[in-house]
Amino acid sequence: MKKSILIAEDEKPIAESLSFCLEKEGFKTYQAYDGQAALSKYKEINPNLILLDLMLPKLGGQEVCKIIRRRSSTPIIMLTAKDSELDKVVGLEIGADDYITKPFSMRELIARINAVLRRAADNKKEQTVKTGDFTLSEDKHQIKFKGKILDLPLKEFNILKTFILNKERVLPRNELIEIVWGEDFYGDEKTLDVHIRRLRKKIEPDSENLKYIKTVRGIGYRLSVKGNES
Repeated sequence: MKKSILIAEDEKPIAESLSFCLEKEGFKTYQAYDGQAALSKYKEINPNLILLDLMLPKLGGQEVCKIIRRRSSTPIIMLTAKDSELDKVVGLEIGADDYITKPFSMRELIARINAVLRRAADNKKEQTVKTGDFTLSEDKHQIKFKGKILDLPLKEFNILKTFILNKERVLPRNELIEIVWGEDFYGDEKTLDVHIRRLRKKIEPDSENLKYIKTVRGIGYRLSVKGNES
C-alpha cells in the first residue's frame, strides 16, 4: 500500500510540484493551502506523514503542528523559507520530527521523508505510552488500566487517549470536543459529559471520591494519572 503524504503549502505551484515529484516516488499525496484546510484534510485521510509549511494563512504551521501533536504522533516535517536557529528549535520543540529550509532539493526531501517514516515505523513496533496506571497502545487500539484491557467504544477510547497524551494537563471542554468529534461538531456539549461518566464507571473505584478523571469547574477535565486525591 502506498504511503500517504499531506502537503500543507499555501503556494499552489510549490504544492503541485511537490505532489508530482512525490507521486513519481510512489507516494499518494494530498494538498491543503491553509492551516484550517490542513487540519480538516488531516482528519479526513489520516496521512502517514505531513509536509507542513510554517507560514500558512488562516492558521500558522506552528499552531497546526501543536494541534496535531495533541492528537497523534503522525510524522511532521516542517517546511520554511526562514533559516534561523530559533525557528528550527521552536519547530522541533512543538513536535515536528524534522525541519527543512527552502529552497531544497527533492533528493534531500525524499531522503528525509524516508528517514522519518523509518523511525516512525520502528517506534510504532515498540512504543507504548505508559503513564501512571494507564498503558496506551495506539497501533493495537488498546488501553490497559492496571494491566487489564478496557472495553472502550471509539469515542471513549479517543477521550481517554487524549487524556493520556496530555497527562495532568487541564483540557478545556471545547478542546476535548474538537479533538474527539472535530471542529464542525454541532451537538449538545452534554454529550461529552455522558462519555466522561461512562469512562468513570470503568476506572473509578468510588464514584463519590474521584481519583482519576477530575472535573475542573468552569474549564473542563484533567486526568490524574496516578490517581492522586488532589
